[in-house]
Amino acid sequence: MKQLVDDYPTRKQAVPALLERKDPVVYEKTLNQSEIGSLELDFYEQNGFLFLESFFADEEVARFKTETKRLLTEAHGSKRPEVILEPESEEVRSIFSVHSEDAFFQQLANSPRLLAIVKQILGSDVYVHQSRINFKPGFTGKEFYWHSDFETWHAEDGMPRMRALSCSIALEDNNYYNGSLMVIPGSHRWFVSCVGETPEDHYKESLRRQEYGVPDQESLTKLVNQSRIEMPVGKAGSVLLFDCNTMHGSSANISPYPRSNAFFVYNSVENKLQEPFSSSKPRPNYIAAR
Repeated sequence: MKQLVDDYPTRKQAVPALLERKDPVVYEKTLNQSEIGSLELDFYEQNGFLFLESFFADEEVARFKTETKRLLTEAHGSKRPEVILEPESEEVRSIFSVHSEDAFFQQLANSPRLLAIVKQILGSDVYVHQSRINFKPGFTGKEFYWHSDFETWHAEDGMPRMRALSCSIALEDNNYYNGSLMVIPGSHRWFVSCVGETPEDHYKESLRRQEYGVPDQESLTKLVNQSRIEMPVGKAGSVLLFDCNTMHGSSANISPYPRSNAFFVYNSVENKLQEPFSSSKPRPNYIAAR
């Protein structure tokens, strides 16, 4: 497959750089669904994220928790590559490809209400590029350092344009002290070009602890100083939608309260993956559906 022109070069230069975004944020501005209105769409365009408090009903949330507990129980001791462990322990950090391996989460990924919003923002039909459950047990749940997902999807998966978004569904209550996700509003308008050549089979280590594709501290400071840091928190069943290039991360969970989230990454069918832009070969299909 012939590679497209690289508008977002990364892991190729000796010094990091802040590059201006060259793609739209909202691809369809005429409302074609009833789940969100123009104000919410404008907020997403300006800030790169949208938080929908209690999007799912209590009875749906109860099912989420049951199914997540089942999935976690099944994953303990598993040697499947989709099960990612914490860096220094045998605790389960993430389970990937849940939308294709598990009937319940496949149904959740295809929620008509969610898809209506996603298609509004991306302006086309979509598919699931990646899905996972992230676990942060009380006291021991580890951090996820600041990063732009697009940087990795571009460098290692060959995603050419910024026409994808993440949907994070709170499976437990997310609050200010159990390691909830933080975002930098407006950061989606700048691409942080990172340094360091991608190692062979980088994903085997990066899913446990990322060391390449990590933004430099000076760029992060600039992004925060021209904006702020926000932590969208709410009850289980709330939904956080954020642009593929929004800078985000989370601290360790040293509270007694677990924090688990289902992540579904939706990519436009018009944003077909190419050869990786900064890696020798694509990551496996369970991490990046091709």
